[in-house]
Amino acid sequence: MGSAATGSAHKKKVILITGASSGIGAATARQLAQEGHTVVLGARRQERLDELVSEIESDGGTAAGVSLDVTARHSVQEAVTYAAETFGRLDVLINNAGIMPLSPLEQSHVDEWDSMIDVNIRGVLHGIAAAQPVMREQKSGHIVTLASTGAHEVLPTAAVYCATKYAAWAISEGLRIESEPWLRVTTITPGVTESELADSISDPEAREAMQEYRSNALPATEIARSISYAINAGGDVNEIIVRPTTQRP
Repeated sequence: MGSAATGSAHKKKVILITGASSGIGAATARQLAQEGHTVVLGARRQERLDELVSEIESDGGTAAGVSLDVTARHSVQEAVTYAAETFGRLDVLINNAGIMPLSPLEQSHVDEWDSMIDVNIRGVLHGIAAAQPVMREQKSGHIVTLASTGAHEVLPTAAVYCATKYAAWAISEGLRIESEPWLRVTTITPGVTESELADSISDPEAREAMQEYRSNALPATEIARSISYAINAGGDVNEIIVRPTTQRP
């Protein structure tokens, strides 16, 4: 995958990443900054962002951090505006922010369901709504959305999470088929990956089951490499599914 970065399609781009303070988002920020892209990192944990920006700049990269809550439309709009005004354009939006508080439906953790809907679905829509006008004016752009293999299968305790990730997949696919040729759209579909997602699980049994399920997880850098490939590729990359060989089904 790394060979795409050396091809003619590899141009310096301004890239906004949501959920960038840890996991896949942070790994992607490091990967893309190392390739020479300008990365704008958005997340709620400002201290984490500041540390990551300092790390990237120390390594010779260009990065900026913005306070970002994807559940608030105005917050996403402000982040997009900041990226476009500070660096002159916005080439890529990576809709990465996500949460996964799993629990059986019978427990009726409605607040957790609502949070997943707000972050995993509304957050994606807020990103698309904010980025499209900038990209339309440029007549170029790329929107990358992180779904999950949970978009293609349903596991016990994960019904709502899988539903939100199917929605993210469907929204991204809908955007792809509706868009003008100048807008590239990619869905990245990770399987079991090292991240802090399981930390949000409040149900003890679901947490234990997920820790066992994630025992053979991919490092976040593998997903970052896939995102890099999609961004740097010469043609459209509609969807990439990345999962451990041992993941079943």
